[in-house]
Amino acid sequence: MRLGGTVAGDYANPAQWEELLDATRFWAVTAPFDCHTPKAEVDRYLEICRKRDVVIAEVGVWRNPFDPDPALAAENLAYAVGQLCLADEVGVPCCVNIVGTAGADGWDAADRSNFTPETYARILDSIRHILDAAAPKRAFYCIEPMPWMVPDGPEEYLRLLEDVDRPQFAAHMDFVNMINCPRRYLDAERFIDDCLRLLAPKIKSTHLKDIYLHPTRLTTLLEERAPGEGALDFVKVLRSLDKWLAKDAPVLLEHMQTAEEYRIAYDYVAQKAAEAGVDI
Repeated sequence: MRLGGTVAGDYANPAQWEELLDATRFWAVTAPFDCHTPKAEVDRYLEICRKRDVVIAEVGVWRNPFDPDPALAAENLAYAVGQLCLADEVGVPCCVNIVGTAGADGWDAADRSNFTPETYARILDSIRHILDAAAPKRAFYCIEPMPWMVPDGPEEYLRLLEDVDRPQFAAHMDFVNMINCPRRYLDAERFIDDCLRLLAPKIKSTHLKDIYLHPTRLTTLLEERAPGEGALDFVKVLRSLDKWLAKDAPVLLEHMQTAEEYRIAYDYVAQKAAEAGVDI
């Protein structure tokens, strides 16, 4: 697998980003540009990555197409189309977003409307619109699973893939986001293996992190953590990733804030990969 993450730190141009990249051991990264970045600048980022044999694993959208403000929702939908067009143009296979929420508590928030039949129909229409408007040939539009919105489990993801019914709609894997109840947490490694087994043929990019259930906090409190700071058995997790994913599949550490936090997480995963006999 190609272990990597988001290059942490402030940068204003490709040269500054290159310096930050050189301080990592990443083999895969998230795109440091978007559809508003000048083409010459995008080309320079691509050249930097090619020179270092670093894969750009994802072009992110991370905007809510169901924002309660109709004008902002339309802007976000157009941005998703633009990001998918960009991914297709530069050859990044995964353009990723979440499905969105009509709730007022944030772009990725839990809301009682998230699982209604009306919202599901709206999700299908939104994803199809993005794919049909961008008409990608190489890139795939993917949805990151979330604990409190569609898709919140591997079977639900399979249904979504089938219902959208577009060849350039594929899967993004974040198994920790789907560990959203004690049953899944307490048998996490089997659940993760099942997620990968069911979705592997469609997975274009994977996020890697840890999770911890507070054993004395009622009701259930599940907390995302950096690798090694939660309860997952990373030897088993990495063996599952190695078993089900392509050998050069990008696997991205996420949600660390600093280069040092990424370094610590990378060191831990690399140590567990060596124990597991998995190449990174």
